[in-house]
Order: sequence, then C-alpha cells, then structure tokens
Amino acid sequence: MRFIVTRTLKWLVLLVVIGALAFLGTRAFSAFRGPALQPWHTFVPEELDEDSLDAADWNRFLEQEEQIFASVRREVTDKLEPEARVLINRYFEGSPVFPERFAQNWNRSYVMEPDGAPRGAVVLLHGLTDSPYSLRHVAQRYRDRGFLAIGLRVPGHGTVPAGLSDVRWEDWMAATRLAVREARRRVPAPAPLHLVGFSNGGALAMKYALDVQEDPDLPRADRLTLLTPMIGITRFARFAGFASLPALLPPFASAAWLSVIPEFNPFKYNSFPVNGARQSSLVARKLQDRIAAHARDGRLNELPPILTFQSVVDFTVSTRAIVNALYANLPGNGSELVLFDLNRSAKLGPLLRRNTDSLLERLLPAPPRSFRPQSHAWCRKTHRRSG
Repeated sequence: MRFIVTRTLKWLVLLVVIGALAFLGTRAFSAFRGPALQPWHTFVPEELDEDSLDAADWNRFLEQEEQIFASVRREVTDKLEPEARVLINRYFEGSPVFPERFAQNWNRSYVMEPDGAPRGAVVLLHGLTDSPYSLRHVAQRYRDRGFLAIGLRVPGHGTVPAGLSDVRWEDWMAATRLAVREARRRVPAPAPLHLVGFSNGGALAMKYALDVQEDPDLPRADRLTLLTPMIGITRFARFAGFASLPALLPPFASAAWLSVIPEFNPFKYNSFPVNGARQSSLVARKLQDRIAAHARDGRLNELPPILTFQSVVDFTVSTRAIVNALYANLPGNGSELVLFDLNRSAKLGPLLRRNTDSLLERLLPAPPRSFRPQSHAWCRKTHRRSG
C-alpha cells in the first residue's frame, strides 16, 4: 500500500513539474515573439517607499510627484524614437491624448476645496492601472456638498506602466495613510471623514479601516464607499509572480508583462505588468485574512457603515467574495450592498447564458440572512438590518 501511495505521489510531482515547465516555456515563447518593450515599459520612476511615505507630509508627497512627472518627460517623452511620435501615443507631446494638453492633468493627485468652511473630508482611492481621473466626478459631488476631497495618485500609477513593475502593496497602504492624515489635518474631527475606493482602491480603503482597529493613532473613517472592491482574487493572480520567471533572462523581458499594448488612454494604462497583478492579489489575500481574524475576535463591530456597489456579473472582481467574505460578517450598523443585475428589459436573451437568470439567487447565502434583499428594475439592493 505504501509503495502505491509513494509511486502515485511521485507521478503527481512529476506531472506538476512537467506542467510548470510547459507553462514557463509557453510564457517564454510568447514573450520572445511578442511586441517589443517601449521606454514606458522599461523606465521606472522613483516613488517614495513605505517608510518614506509614513515619514512624509502631503507637500513632500507632491514634491516627489512633481519630480516623477519631470523624469517621465525627460526619460520617455523627450527621448521618443521617430516611429513612436504618433498621435495615439499618450507620451508624445504632439498627441491629442498627451495628458498635459488637458486643462487639468488628472494623473496627478489633487485637492478639491468647497466654497466656505468644509463640513467634512473624503479621500478617494482609484483602481489598478487607473489614475485619480477615474473618481473625479465622485470628488466633485462631495465638494459640491461641502466636503474637502483628496484624490490620491496611488504609487506606480498615472506615469508609465513600468511604475507598476517595481511597486509594493505596502507602498499603496502607506500612501493611503498619508492622504488620510492630510484630510484630517485640513478638516479636524469631529467633522466626518469618508473613504471612497474603486476596485483595488476599495481593497485599500477596506484594509485601512481594519488597520485602524489595531492602531488607534490612525484617523478613523466614519463611512466607506466601495465601488466593485477587489475583496476576492482569481486563482491565476495567486501565482502571477511565477508567470514572470522567464523575464529573469533579458531576451524574455516581456514575460514580466501580462499585456503590452499601445498607450493611447491619457489617464489609464493599457499595458499591465505581472507585478501589478501580484501586488493586488497580495492586498486581497491580506484583506481576507484580516476580515476573517476580526470576525473571529468580534472586532468587525467597530467598523463604520459601508456602502458597496457591485455588478452581479462582474468577471474581474469576485462578487461572491464581497458577499461571503465581507458582508456576511458585518454587524448590523447600517451598511448597504447594492448589487446591479442584468438589464432584463433588453432583448438580449440569446446572448446570455441560461444560468444568469438565477445568478443572484445562487450568489446570496441561503436564509436566514443577516441582510434583506430587495428587487428593483435596474439593480437589486441588500440592506444590513439595524439590529
């Protein structure tokens, strides 16, 4: 019996090794045959790291940000080869999508101040490969309602895609802490403090709220708004670092990238380095572990109310993880989950899978539930009970 088990294990190990080698070989071949890396894929701006961010204030952060954008112009824009000076290249100063041609370069961090004394403050955290541009309308809505709004450029973003190839998730969290410190400095308590996070920024906002419970020196948020928060991760993201191993050899440098695409979007990267996926997956894993630990200790009762917007059919963010890992563990503190369903009024039935009709019912946990679902024409809401 022992011989059979040992032989089976050896075969399993052999199959895993063969599969891994085949995967790496495929990655190496794809990298070798793929598009050539451009300056915006190879130049890495010098961001402040975790320790520097924790020691810095907002002005120091903006000073470094200014140096970063100057270095991108010097090392990328000013050194473009003639074939890269095309109208669809965001790094070509003659392009209509060159970010500095806009009235405001939304790749940079910003502060929106209301008319009169602020009645509160909000910090906005954008998603992976995005920039502060993506939440500018939310910031404007807050400002119009008397809030001071701080839009943070999360390290590695808004400059060149290579910025995400050398960043760490701890740097993202340190930048989040810095922005919250600045918000509280400008608008002291007891004025309300809100955090708004989109996708990866939602995970950062949620983790910050949990970190506050372990560090009383951190300013506490009074409300969280999460837009498709990256609470869950895909299986591939867990092993993203493995996929970049061929990049250790110079001829296969492109293996460090999941996609190498022309950069025609002025405020969002099209190319995506493996390290970006890996760091985002690490945030999600740390967050899930922290949520589970705080749930066991009964410390989730200290969380502020959370408002989350999430599509039922999102194929990037795990809706099930938002429901099961987060909302199923929240206290009855007035939190709300808004689940957007398919547009059932459109005649798209032949294009949809049959199981989409019951997707919401299968997504929600079986009764009894700690939240009450309500159906609407365009979206479905689930509210936390107040008691």
